[in-house]
Amino acid sequence: MLGFLFFLLGASIGSFLNVVIYRLPEGISLIKPPSHCPVCGEKIRWFDNIPIFSYIRLRGKCRDCGSEISIRYLIVESITAFFYLYAYLHFGLSLELLTFLVFVTLLLPISFIDYRKMLIPDSLSLSGIVLGLLLSIFRGKVIISLIGAAIGALYILIVILVGKAVYKREVMGFGDLKLASLIGAFVGWASFLLTILISALIGSIYGLVEIKRGKSSMKSLIPYGPFLGIGGIITFLYGKWIIVRFFLV
Repeated sequence: MLGFLFFLLGASIGSFLNVVIYRLPEGISLIKPPSHCPVCGEKIRWFDNIPIFSYIRLRGKCRDCGSEISIRYLIVESITAFFYLYAYLHFGLSLELLTFLVFVTLLLPISFIDYRKMLIPDSLSLSGIVLGLLLSIFRGKVIISLIGAAIGALYILIVILVGKAVYKREVMGFGDLKLASLIGAFVGWASFLLTILISALIGSIYGLVEIKRGKSSMKSLIPYGPFLGIGGIITFLYGKWIIVRFFLV
């Protein structure tokens, strides 16, 4: 029963995250106006605003004008619901559960916004750093968290400076630096190094696939935030096991 409630909570949070993903980069209030169709402007009725269920029932179309609703809404709500359920099953009712839920609730909108706009809002990344450090006090990991945040920022700063010196252009942005610091604050310095390995691997595979499809080239910039986010989530959940299994044998 609790697992089902966490699933519902995650779906509801995911619905709000969709608002954040759409409105925050545009500088639109997250509260006003109420949810509405961006094509016809009609207000979304409450029974058409039920996470996951309403999208499926409406078959991904606006009730009033029939325009397509982005599949992103269903994806974000479903992913968030899954993570909330899985986190409860993985951590139980604990401080680590709360920490992970805060972590993933920050990473999801950051990842989707960066993927759409090549932008990582400071309001999310900076508040995430603060929350990660505050939670580390109760987790008894203040020093580990502080070092993780510092190493995260330092690593991306080095990549930015080296990339500019070698390629004469920006290879990463300061939004990535703040996101790396956020992840370091939550997972600690050792796990952050693992995050870099995982995100680099996934990002490289994505880049090669996009080149193969003709969607980009070796000189194209890709949003790195989603891959940092994936790496951070994997590391938070399984970092200790991966480090012991593959690096301490």
